[in-house]
Amino acid sequence: MAKRTPPTRPFHARRIEALGQRLRTARLARGMTQSHLAERVGVDRTTIGKLESGDPATSLSTVLRVLSALGLDHDIDQIAATDPVGTQLAASQLKRPSSRPAARSQSAGSISQHATQPHSVAEPPPDRYALRASQKPPPMGGGPVPTPRSRGAR
Repeated sequence: MAKRTPPTRPFHARRIEALGQRLRTARLARGMTQSHLAERVGVDRTTIGKLESGDPATSLSTVLRVLSALGLDHDIDQIAATDPVGTQLAASQLKRPSSRPAARSQSAGSISQHATQPHSVAEPPPDRYALRASQKPPPMGGGPVPTPRSRGAR
Protein backbone atom coordinates (compact mmCIF):
# COMPACT_ATOMS: atom_id res chain seq x y z
CA MET A 1 0.00 0.00 0.00
CA ALA A 2 1.42 3.38 -1.00
CA LYS A 3 1.94 6.01 1.66
CA ARG A 4 -0.62 8.76 1.72
CA THR A 5 0.55 12.34 1.23
CA PRO A 6 -1.68 15.20 2.34
CA PRO A 7 -2.73 17.62 -0.41
CA THR A 8 -0.33 20.46 -1.14
CA ARG A 9 -1.51 24.01 -1.66
CA PRO A 10 -0.72 25.45 -5.11
CA PHE A 11 1.69 28.05 -3.75
CA HIS A 12 3.68 25.39 -1.88
CA ALA A 13 3.56 23.03 -4.86
CA ARG A 14 5.16 25.72 -7.04
CA ARG A 15 7.90 26.25 -4.48
CA ILE A 16 8.59 22.50 -4.24
CA GLU A 17 8.78 22.29 -8.04
CA ALA A 18 11.15 25.28 -8.13
CA LEU A 19 13.40 23.59 -5.55
CA GLY A 20 13.39 20.43 -7.65
CA GLN A 21 14.42 22.42 -10.72
CA ARG A 22 17.25 24.10 -8.81
CA LEU A 23 18.49 20.72 -7.58
CA ARG A 24 18.35 19.36 -11.15
CA THR A 25 20.33 22.37 -12.40
CA ALA A 26 22.92 21.87 -9.64
CA ARG A 27 23.21 18.15 -10.47
CA LEU A 28 23.69 18.83 -14.18
CA ALA A 29 26.22 21.60 -13.47
CA ARG A 30 28.29 18.99 -11.63
CA GLY A 31 28.02 16.55 -14.53
CA MET A 32 26.14 13.95 -12.49
CA THR A 33 23.41 11.63 -13.74
CA GLN A 34 20.33 10.83 -11.67
CA SER A 35 21.67 7.30 -11.23
CA HIS A 36 25.05 8.54 -9.94
CA LEU A 37 23.39 10.99 -7.50
CA ALA A 38 20.96 8.30 -6.34
CA GLU A 39 23.87 5.96 -5.67
CA ARG A 40 25.67 8.62 -3.60
CA VAL A 41 22.49 9.43 -1.65
CA GLY A 42 21.44 5.80 -1.16
CA VAL A 43 18.05 5.94 -2.88
CA ASP A 44 16.58 4.69 -6.11
CA ARG A 45 16.96 6.71 -9.33
CA THR A 46 13.19 7.23 -9.48
CA THR A 47 13.32 9.00 -6.11
CA ILE A 48 15.74 11.57 -7.55
CA GLY A 49 13.42 11.98 -10.55
CA LYS A 50 10.44 12.56 -8.25
CA LEU A 51 12.40 15.09 -6.19
CA GLU A 52 13.45 17.01 -9.30
CA SER A 53 9.91 17.02 -10.66
CA GLY A 54 8.55 18.49 -7.40
CA ASP A 55 6.89 15.47 -5.80
CA PRO A 56 5.89 16.63 -2.27
CA ALA A 57 6.05 13.06 -0.94
CA THR A 58 9.86 13.04 -1.06
CA SER A 59 11.15 12.87 2.50
CA LEU A 60 13.03 15.70 4.12
CA SER A 61 15.83 13.28 4.89
CA THR A 62 16.25 12.54 1.18
CA VAL A 63 16.28 16.26 0.34
CA LEU A 64 18.98 16.87 2.97
CA ARG A 65 21.11 13.98 1.71
CA VAL A 66 20.79 15.24 -1.89
CA LEU A 67 21.84 18.73 -0.80
CA SER A 68 24.82 17.24 1.01
CA ALA A 69 25.83 15.12 -1.99
CA LEU A 70 25.68 18.22 -4.19
CA GLY A 71 27.68 20.28 -1.67
CA LEU A 72 24.76 22.62 -1.01
CA ASP A 73 24.11 21.72 2.62
CA HIS A 74 25.90 24.76 4.11
CA ASP A 75 22.70 26.87 3.96
CA ILE A 76 20.56 24.36 5.86
CA ASP A 77 21.64 25.69 9.25
CA GLN A 78 20.35 29.15 8.33
CA ILE A 79 16.75 27.98 7.74
CA ALA A 80 14.64 29.35 10.61
CA ALA A 81 17.80 30.22 12.58
CA THR A 82 16.42 33.67 13.31
CA ASP A 83 12.74 34.09 13.97
CA PRO A 84 11.85 37.72 14.74
CA VAL A 85 8.10 37.04 14.61
CA GLY A 86 8.36 34.11 17.00
CA THR A 87 10.58 36.13 19.33
CA GLN A 88 8.04 38.96 19.40
CA LEU A 89 5.18 36.55 20.07
CA ALA A 90 7.07 34.87 22.90
CA ALA A 91 7.94 38.24 24.43
CA SER A 92 4.34 39.43 24.25
CA GLN A 93 3.17 36.36 26.16
CA LEU A 94 5.54 36.90 29.09
CA LYS A 95 3.80 37.76 32.32
CA ARG A 96 4.03 41.42 33.11
CA PRO A 97 3.71 42.88 36.61
CA SER A 98 0.12 43.60 37.51
CA SER A 99 -1.02 47.18 37.96
CA ARG A 100 -3.71 46.09 40.41
CA PRO A 101 -3.37 47.18 44.04
CA ALA A 102 -1.24 44.76 46.03
CA ALA A 103 -2.85 45.47 49.40
CA ARG A 104 -6.40 46.57 50.15
CA SER A 105 -6.97 49.60 52.28
CA GLN A 106 -9.06 49.23 55.43
CA SER A 107 -11.38 52.03 54.40
CA ALA A 108 -13.22 51.46 51.13
CA GLY A 109 -12.77 55.04 49.87
CA SER A 110 -9.00 55.45 50.27
CA ILE A 111 -6.30 54.06 48.03
CA SER A 112 -3.32 52.36 49.58
CA GLN A 113 0.05 54.06 49.11
CA HIS A 114 1.43 50.81 47.69
CA ALA A 115 -1.31 50.61 45.07
CA THR A 116 -0.42 53.99 43.52
CA GLN A 117 2.91 52.68 42.17
CA PRO A 118 2.21 50.33 39.23
CA HIS A 119 4.84 47.75 38.27
CA SER A 120 6.55 47.89 41.65
CA VAL A 121 6.84 45.07 44.11
CA ALA A 122 4.55 46.07 46.96
CA GLU A 123 5.55 45.07 50.46
CA PRO A 124 2.85 44.28 52.99
CA PRO A 125 2.34 46.93 55.68
CA PRO A 126 4.69 46.61 58.69
CA ASP A 127 1.82 45.60 61.01
CA ARG A 128 1.45 42.37 59.04
CA TYR A 129 5.01 41.47 59.93
CA ALA A 130 4.26 42.14 63.57
CA LEU A 131 1.21 39.89 63.40
CA ARG A 132 3.24 37.10 61.90
CA ALA A 133 6.00 37.47 64.48
CA SER A 134 3.49 37.20 67.36
CA GLN A 135 2.06 33.98 65.90
CA LYS A 136 5.46 32.38 65.39
CA PRO A 137 5.67 28.86 66.92
CA PRO A 138 8.23 28.23 69.66
CA PRO A 139 11.60 26.75 68.62
CA MET A 140 11.72 22.97 68.46
CA GLY A 141 12.87 21.24 71.60
CA GLY A 142 12.91 24.43 73.65
CA GLY A 143 10.63 25.43 76.50
CA PRO A 144 6.99 24.64 77.17
CA VAL A 145 4.37 25.11 74.49
CA PRO A 146 1.95 27.94 75.39
CA THR A 147 -1.65 26.83 75.72
CA PRO A 148 -4.61 29.08 74.98
CA ARG A 149 -6.45 30.34 78.05
CA SER A 150 -10.07 29.47 78.38
CA ARG A 151 -12.70 32.22 78.65
CA GLY A 152 -13.72 31.26 82.14
CA ALA A 153 -10.23 31.49 83.70
CA ARG A 154 -8.84 34.89 84.71
